[in-house]
Amino acid sequence: MSQPLPARPAAFFDLDKTIIAKSSTLAFSRSFYQGGLINRRAVMRSAYAQFVYLLGGADHDQMERMRQYISAMCTGWDVQQVRDIVAETLHDLIDPIIYDEAATLIEEHHAAGRDVVIVSSSGAEVVEPIGEMLGADRVIATRMIVEGGSYTGEIDFYAYAENKAVAMRDLAAVEGYDLSRSYAYSDSVTDLPMLESVGHPHAVNPDRALRREAARRDWPVLVFTRPVRLRERLGVGLPPRPALAAAIGAGAATAGLVWLMSRRRQGAASRSRGVVAGRAGMHAVRRAVAR
Repeated sequence: MSQPLPARPAAFFDLDKTIIAKSSTLAFSRSFYQGGLINRRAVMRSAYAQFVYLLGGADHDQMERMRQYISAMCTGWDVQQVRDIVAETLHDLIDPIIYDEAATLIEEHHAAGRDVVIVSSSGAEVVEPIGEMLGADRVIATRMIVEGGSYTGEIDFYAYAENKAVAMRDLAAVEGYDLSRSYAYSDSVTDLPMLESVGHPHAVNPDRALRREAARRDWPVLVFTRPVRLRERLGVGLPPRPALAAAIGAGAATAGLVWLMSRRRQGAASRSRGVVAGRAGMHAVRRAVAR
């Protein structure tokens, strides 16, 4: 009888404001408008929601309102049309806003032999192509109920808060991950269950509540500030997987550094100290990841 393989560690990454510099779902609002799925008013509302999300993070009530808004907005949408729009605009919208620091960590976890799992409350139709572009091994995402090829507006699984931790434990049981030796990265206090599920939790660009928790628990705090196109990371970027090669070949359009708006409220001296501290933290984490 063959012996079961020993459990191995993995690395779990939240997506929005951890790997990319904005909300992945709201980033596609203009593309959905151009595809005839939403009206101009919905685009403006999504832009405002994006702005609020970037400035203040998203607490439980804000996430709940966002869930209700997106659920109502997508009711009746054709699933294949959504997938086609995401595929057509993915590299223009997402490629330029991937944090270089996050891409480097993904690369280093892979180099150390760890699977990389993206865990996001955004819909699977958005998260799965992003995960493929980044070379992630698995994806945990929100899944909507579909009937007759269209969304009903009901949610089958909401990848949020404790649900993220439950899905991580389920995946670990299937894939043989040792969560006590695994890593997790997130920006939001709503992801405390996700961070508490692993032996090596990290706060990335944390909101105020998560920053307090990280200080209390002595968790590393990382500051990611450099959105970069994957194409610009040739030679220092992610492993040359087929999905990444396709992403690089597709190119990317110009994008604004929207995340920087969220830092304007902080003084220049404070920003400088935060970046220096973040870089020092990154060096320490990278040494630990490589072990």
